[in-house]
Amino acid sequence: MREKVTGARRWVVKIGSALLTGDGRGLDQAAMAVWVEQLAALRASGAQVVLVSSGAVAAGMSRLGWSERPKTTHDLQAAAAIGQMGLVQAWESSFQRHGLSTAQVLLTHDDLSDRKRYLNARSTLRALLDLGVIPVINENDTVITDEIRFGDNDTLGALVTNLVEADLLVILTDRDGLFTADPRSNPNAELVSSAMADDPELDAMAGGSAGALGRGGMATKLRAARLAARSGAATVIVGGRLERVIDRLRAGESLGTLLLSEKGMLVARKQWLAGHLQTRGRLLLDAGAVRALRSGKTSLLPVGVVGVEGGFRRGEMVVCVGPDGREVARGLVNYAAQDAARIAGKSTDEIASILGYIDDPEMVHKDNLVLV
Repeated sequence: MREKVTGARRWVVKIGSALLTGDGRGLDQAAMAVWVEQLAALRASGAQVVLVSSGAVAAGMSRLGWSERPKTTHDLQAAAAIGQMGLVQAWESSFQRHGLSTAQVLLTHDDLSDRKRYLNARSTLRALLDLGVIPVINENDTVITDEIRFGDNDTLGALVTNLVEADLLVILTDRDGLFTADPRSNPNAELVSSAMADDPELDAMAGGSAGALGRGGMATKLRAARLAARSGAATVIVGGRLERVIDRLRAGESLGTLLLSEKGMLVARKQWLAGHLQTRGRLLLDAGAVRALRSGKTSLLPVGVVGVEGGFRRGEMVVCVGPDGREVARGLVNYAAQDAARIAGKSTDEIASILGYIDDPEMVHKDNLVLV
């Protein structure tokens, strides 16, 4: 089972507030340097790395001399604004010592619920990864309200895992993993080494509250693992203070709790696409495009589209229909209806000259396409 970890080529690593701030004493830059050294080694091994970093509010609290997490929205936003400055500077300077560039990405729930913004965020993050940059992601606490917040960065980590189609989500926390009972009160509690993320027996084990600094707890980490499993990713919940924890995970050591998806990544992603999005329009295909799609090995290119129906936006679900009027597939379209109509029947090389820009060479990428 640990091959799911050692074989992962794209990692999302989430680090919680308690770890980053030494339980509220300010940013623990010595600990951050140790994690960065390991993440740099992971990157040097050929893996791509996305870092989801909590700590802005906690760092701001430390700078302001506050010992308790504020309860009002404006105080939380003020603390986040103050703390985010120091947080991103600390990550940047630490990664630069290893010759790695970083990029700050602040997200809100709306960025991932709106299909156009979802695809824009996905394209940007994938471009950063292809450039060898380490994206450092946090929730945009300075502008969010309760109605649009993720709720905790465990959930954000899971949604980012789905967004970038990562193989593995690693949640570094102040506990060694998921136990059969709360080890703080039950000395007989045993660490759960591995399980299927959707196992209902895990719910009773994940009880308990978060610490004073964070919003999450073990229940949110289990929920995050289940969200990540929807796109086929595995999750490791593990103690961030364990010596060389990332190096040891990469080497295959059985640390923490490994929670697995029942489905392969591509199958799970396509089931999610098929089951969770309404269709907004139709692409009419020629016979050659239908044959190519049914092979299951290709994307839908503009040249194979002979007609466009509907008023869809970029990133929305469209139905692909063959010459006989039968549905062939459905998928997330890379161009809005008006632009899709302009490039229909054209070669990929002509897109930029027709539209004045090119978002993607495909009308619908094969990873975002479900055959029916």
